[in-house]
Amino acid sequence: MIENKLVKKIVRIQIISMLLLGLIIGKLSYSQIILHEEIEELAENMWNRSFPLEASRGNITDRNGEIIATNLPTLSVIVIPYQIENKELTAEILSKYLKASKEVIYNKINKRTSMVRLSPEGRKINDTIALQIEKENLSGVYIVQDNLRYYPYDTLLSQSLGFVGIDNQGLAGLENYYETVLKGQNGSMDIVSDAKGGLFGNYLKEVNSPLQGMTLELTINIELQKVLERELYNNYLTYHPDSIYGICMDPNNGEILAIASYPTFNPNNYQDYDQEIYNRNLPIWKSYEPGSTFKVFSFAAGLDQNKFDMYNDVYYDKGYEIVGGQRIKSWKKGGHGLQTYLEVLQNSSNPGFVSIARKLGKNNIYNYIKNFGFSKKTNVDLPGETSGIFFNYDSFNELEQATSSFGQGVSVSMIQMASAFSSVINGGHLYEPYIVKSIVNSKTNEKLTIREKKEVRQTIKQKTSDLMKIALESVVAKGSGGRAFIDGYRVGGKTGTSQIVGPDGAYLDGEYILSFIGAIPMNNPRLVTYICVEKPKNCIQYGGTIAAPIVKNVFMDAIEILNINKQQNQIEKVKSYYDEESVLVPNYIGLTKKEVKKQLFNIVYYGQGEYVIDQLPKANEKVNPNSTILLMLGDKT
Repeated sequence: MIENKLVKKIVRIQIISMLLLGLIIGKLSYSQIILHEEIEELAENMWNRSFPLEASRGNITDRNGEIIATNLPTLSVIVIPYQIENKELTAEILSKYLKASKEVIYNKINKRTSMVRLSPEGRKINDTIALQIEKENLSGVYIVQDNLRYYPYDTLLSQSLGFVGIDNQGLAGLENYYETVLKGQNGSMDIVSDAKGGLFGNYLKEVNSPLQGMTLELTINIELQKVLERELYNNYLTYHPDSIYGICMDPNNGEILAIASYPTFNPNNYQDYDQEIYNRNLPIWKSYEPGSTFKVFSFAAGLDQNKFDMYNDVYYDKGYEIVGGQRIKSWKKGGHGLQTYLEVLQNSSNPGFVSIARKLGKNNIYNYIKNFGFSKKTNVDLPGETSGIFFNYDSFNELEQATSSFGQGVSVSMIQMASAFSSVINGGHLYEPYIVKSIVNSKTNEKLTIREKKEVRQTIKQKTSDLMKIALESVVAKGSGGRAFIDGYRVGGKTGTSQIVGPDGAYLDGEYILSFIGAIPMNNPRLVTYICVEKPKNCIQYGGTIAAPIVKNVFMDAIEILNINKQQNQIEKVKSYYDEESVLVPNYIGLTKKEVKKQLFNIVYYGQGEYVIDQLPKANEKVNPNSTILLMLGDKT
């Protein structure tokens, strides 16, 4: 009986053993035959250590191939934690060279992971630091290739170019907008190691070369860009405005030839600047009231609708117009008197433009402003574009119609203005502006995409555009744009002096944006340039006196850069109020009221007393004749 039980137990054990053995053999067979590839892949992943090889970003060039953003070879530190023999000592040594906290480095190299990139401490280090680290012969510490984004022209075109961060990712401007095109594809260097990260005789298994990103070829003309930035910078130093910004555009296709603003920054070390500076591309981002430069569009609308003949129809400017109970004044005391409508534009007469608005009527002026592209983004290929602000149709009443005709109550961007102005002088074609001309294969130099001009809509008739070119040239030859005149070259344009709106919606006393938008040559326009100077100091507050000369200086250089020939049949220059030579302000302080000689100036007194105790403008400042001088009276001390 006992023997039978024992035999049965032995048999059961044998059966179980055979089953277990069968399961083991089955599992091994399944793993070897069915899961062979999967297990091999897992094993390889455990053995492999992949060192990253950073891809170079694509270059950015101007229209002629001049490099304005590129890469410099640099080095970075990575570690394999399992290979580090003494982590305390390694962290101490690395922290010394990388100027970082020992605790921070220790926490990073003590991670349970196959490989750690020391970022940002060990990214993009120079050759000297890399050599010092290598001489320490630290186990598990490696120096690998990296790339540093480099802008050879420093501040040039900086707000549009943007910059990249420590991880070679575009963070602003074109670098961000075209990130997927520029970034390239990273590579790797694969090395086989044991489970603890030890190398098998430095056995190199595979190298996957990085692929450089595509090159961006811009519409920018680097020589014209230099000229624009030089002029902005010189005037920034002279008049100390809050900001000054400008754009140059080809009116025949929407290509941006130059674009800039001050204050600016150097993208090679963007961290040294406030975000307000490097995150705001003012010609694209800023929204503002344009003032009298906007009269170009209401004047063009009036001509296009045959509401007046600019040569023969007349308007009497008595110095003001009453609209909706509000008095809209002329900038000239007493007005300009009897004028043709061409002279209304030349003299920038606000009451005259109230007359044009009335002739046009609500529907026409509203539709033309919309048709010129205002209150809608232009879709320029730069980030941060504003759409501007315009009235809803229902709230576009008589007063709003009048003020819009001369650029008050409407908010625009510089890129909108330049595009709309271009349509006025190019036959009425509103083009979508752009700054990237083509995308190029960095290896083969093959142009993968080429941007063609894109017409958005027709704004005015061809014959209206032909008249506008004459009218705008007349503004420079005979009117408020006289300081942009160039002998032998047909320059046209329009001045603007717009009062700045405060946070509460009220206009700020004495704070203006001075502007001028112009083109050359007017019989065959090649270049549009628009300049805005915001809140300049110690100067005459007119666009014609401050902004127009800046545009003239840009045009003087552009003549050679763009090979613009002298023109025939230029409208003859007529000396005007705007061309009067500036004079020095005398020192009135200490004089009595009787001793003050008005002569060339309009004198306005403030306060009580017999003696002048202060004055504005200050003595020896340059102003136009007939300027107003404010004198503060008090007792002599």
